[in-house]
Amino acid sequence: MSLPYGRAFNFSAGPSCLPIEVLEEAKEQLLNYKGTGVSVMEMSHRSKPYEQIIGEAEQDLRTLLGVPEGYKVLFLQGGASLHFSMIPMSFLPEGASADYIVTGSWGKKAVEAAKMVGSANVVYDAKATNYDRTPKLAEVAATPGAAYIHFTSNETIQGVDFFEDPSTPGDWVCDMSSDILSRPVDVSRYAMIYAGAQKNMGPAGAVAVIVSDAFLDKAPASTHPMLDYRLQAENGSMYNTPPCWTVYICGLVYKWLLKTGGLEARAEINRRKAQVIYDAIDGSGGFYKGHAQPANRSWMNLTFTLPDDDTTARFIAEAKANGLAELKGHRSVGGCRASVYNAFPEEGCRVLADFMTDFAQRA
Repeated sequence: MSLPYGRAFNFSAGPSCLPIEVLEEAKEQLLNYKGTGVSVMEMSHRSKPYEQIIGEAEQDLRTLLGVPEGYKVLFLQGGASLHFSMIPMSFLPEGASADYIVTGSWGKKAVEAAKMVGSANVVYDAKATNYDRTPKLAEVAATPGAAYIHFTSNETIQGVDFFEDPSTPGDWVCDMSSDILSRPVDVSRYAMIYAGAQKNMGPAGAVAVIVSDAFLDKAPASTHPMLDYRLQAENGSMYNTPPCWTVYICGLVYKWLLKTGGLEARAEINRRKAQVIYDAIDGSGGFYKGHAQPANRSWMNLTFTLPDDDTTARFIAEAKANGLAELKGHRSVGGCRASVYNAFPEEGCRVLADFMTDFAQRA
């Protein structure tokens, strides 16, 4: 299969590939958005056309995730990493402690940021098994009176996913940057969900925040304006100029997801896509070894190793020459990583699996 415009199969972990029809629509409207005479990149965020763009993006995200009443949906800046600090600054009162579940690199970064603000208690850490698994959320012993319980639903670097929503009491806060919109979730189980846009929603530069009114009420009455969730909510994500272009593309992606069956359909496609590659790993007789435990294998970020570094380098180089790009694993864990987010074409998974089988036979 050859992709239009001479594009490669892009396995990048982020910024990641976008649906071709979304890119085509953005291209068509780039110079003159719907007869306004200007690009969205040039448009006032206070204009009627942009108010419609961000309003529709919010409503479509609410529809996709089934966001119930009593939740704010915000489009903010800084990516998820800024919110590693914003969350404890807003919801970790002096003298209190927050719980963190650490199942990979991003969970570790989140707790490190929290400890710079106040007391953060690691209630589960998968370090002993090199972050190859996730616990059952109901089996994690939360600290009585914890300000909140934080976890990362899908670890991009290690390739592990929880595949569940919280079922026990507490203010659960989740970084869903790398698996948001890949399957249905029960938003009512969370006090707050946040996700960087650049993996499953759009370009880098924005983070979607879904926060319950009850949790928001626990934030300080005031803090630094750009770090104040209350102020951002009161101003409809537009206390200052939002990341207009990123939000616009996110809105197009939301419409694409709705048009193609929503999250139930997307979950089935994503499960099927991932299984094609996992079958190639498991059927290789040990030539490829998956990092994650089978029950916790991510559908979004598929991590695996080859027998040695030289073979890995040759695999990556040959794959790139065959139009399979960005397969190098993160520098902290090595090996390979195939990121197959929502927009990644199913055919690309089959092409990679066939290449993997052929390469293993020749190596």
